[in-house]
Amino acid sequence: MEPEAFICSATGAAAVEELEILQSLWSGYGSIVRYGLEGASIRSVILKRVCPPNEGAHPRGWNTDRSHQRKLRSYEVETEWYRQWSAECGETCRVPHCLAVEQHPGEVWLLLEDLDAAGFAGRRTQLSTTELYACLSWLANFHARFIASEPKGLWPIGTYWHLDTRPDELKVLATEDPALHAIAGQLDQKLSATRFPTLVHGDAKVANFCFSQDGRSVAAVDFQYVGGGCGMKDVAYFIGSCLPEEACEARETELLDRYFSELRSALSDRSDYEALEAEWRSLYPLAWADFHRFLKGWSPGHWKLHDYSERVTRSVIEGLQGARG
Repeated sequence: MEPEAFICSATGAAAVEELEILQSLWSGYGSIVRYGLEGASIRSVILKRVCPPNEGAHPRGWNTDRSHQRKLRSYEVETEWYRQWSAECGETCRVPHCLAVEQHPGEVWLLLEDLDAAGFAGRRTQLSTTELYACLSWLANFHARFIASEPKGLWPIGTYWHLDTRPDELKVLATEDPALHAIAGQLDQKLSATRFPTLVHGDAKVANFCFSQDGRSVAAVDFQYVGGGCGMKDVAYFIGSCLPEEACEARETELLDRYFSELRSALSDRSDYEALEAEWRSLYPLAWADFHRFLKGWSPGHWKLHDYSERVTRSVIEGLQGARG
């Protein structure tokens, strides 16, 4: 079946036209394409066509079978997310509606709502305070919606940097930062042992949010690394993805307060909310250090490995070393 026939079958369109290729998937694993429709109730759709190569071409040289298998699993997870989970999100943590899924040998087609047509046409690299708060609201409502959910069919522990899926980077870290390498397992265990697990988006960078015209509402895309875990992983990663070093430090309290205000509203019926917030706040620096751990092994010269990130990580290392000793 050709994509056009698949789209006609799923939408009832009389005719389908490819409008534009929006992007190629990471390392040449497929493409995301917008199609225009005639004779259907909607005017356009997005087709995410996953067709992995036999070997990946990684931009940083991590071209290994392990990397390839991790990517293949990530698309299986995303397919399961759209099939079984995404409909639970609702308006407070908006995601594209899944219109159809088609699987072929070596290929997966995900037919998704066009978020541009749904009012989320904005893309950002830098955020206003309004836009920052909108993303934090999305994360808080997402984490609240899936609190205590068993991540069936998803990653047992979400995020693309989870320790168990990154042994190559951990090996590099042994040379780059022996002290951080020594506590990497302890760091992961602390985060995974949260009393209040939820689902995490797993790649909640600013590029994966789509904004309404006024910047007050967002939708999120790219669910390849959704899975179980502590919500602070998403929050720390998001803040680090969109703010320079000085703002990460200066606005930490403000942004965490905003996130937890939204989380409190979304979990207003929970008698144990105070305990949840206290635990998650204590885990925020650990979540920051956990991503720092990955990044230092993956790309030791990366711009995000700045002084603030180093200071947070050193403080976490000292705390964990003290707890052990």
